[in-house]
Amino acid sequence: MALNRQKLAAALQQERKFTYLPFSLHLFETVSSTNQILWEELNSGAEPGCVVIATQQTCGRGQWGRQWMSPEGGLYLSVAIAPKLDATNSYQITLATAWGIARQLRNCGVPVGIKWPNDLVLISIPDIDTKTDLGTADVFNNYKKLGGILTETKVYNGLITQAVIGVGINWANPVPETGINLETWQANQHPKPISSLEMLTSTVLLGIESGIMTLFQEGVNILLSRYLELLTNIGDRVYVDNVAGTIVGVTPQGELRVLLSTSELKTVITPEIYLQPGTISLGYRKSSN
Repeated sequence: MALNRQKLAAALQQERKFTYLPFSLHLFETVSSTNQILWEELNSGAEPGCVVIATQQTCGRGQWGRQWMSPEGGLYLSVAIAPKLDATNSYQITLATAWGIARQLRNCGVPVGIKWPNDLVLISIPDIDTKTDLGTADVFNNYKKLGGILTETKVYNGLITQAVIGVGINWANPVPETGINLETWQANQHPKPISSLEMLTSTVLLGIESGIMTLFQEGVNILLSRYLELLTNIGDRVYVDNVAGTIVGVTPQGELRVLLSTSELKTVITPEIYLQPGTISLGYRKSSN
């Protein structure tokens, strides 16, 4: 399953409304890792806006060094940017990317939400208007993983000089029980919201662009408010060191905000704590899909 360059270029030209990234496309069927290939391109002089796309990865990487299973039939792509962002705010790139892609897919009619910190999930809700706000955490009862994001950076003097945003989306590839691919979900949708792999690729690229543009033009506070509207975890019950808490939000640095139950606190500490990505696993609810 290969992408058609002409169809992809036409889809981008037809739908593109932004000018942040001058996309330079490098298409492959199989690579070791799109992030790895893109770093090699950057080291050889490629400019921001360079994109590497494949439908299979043999050595895909996930967050915190985990292996990312990337079988044939998926969409795997990486985009290079030069954000000049403070290194302490690096996770804002992931927040922007997740929100931008989710918003763009929802505009196409695909009910996508965000699972903290970097997962895109397909939500099982009948008759939802995906072009409007989902409204309340009560609608996020069932979801499965549709994709994920891995952002890698290079830092100089405390600033991010280069960043590679890697995105994997399940299109027609096999997935684990907690996942779903878009073609399986679309089998019961008439007409299909995403008609082709080229349309999906265009949608994802435009989503990345719109998210990054929102971050740098409108600021992290505006971005974060929009990100939280699509976050599936708000209101979830979690346990931190055996103390119950409720997820109430995300900080501008990407930390999870958890409000601890004051009735269970045995020492005088701040009832709201911030958790770094990777320090707690939220898991997946059982879905009816």
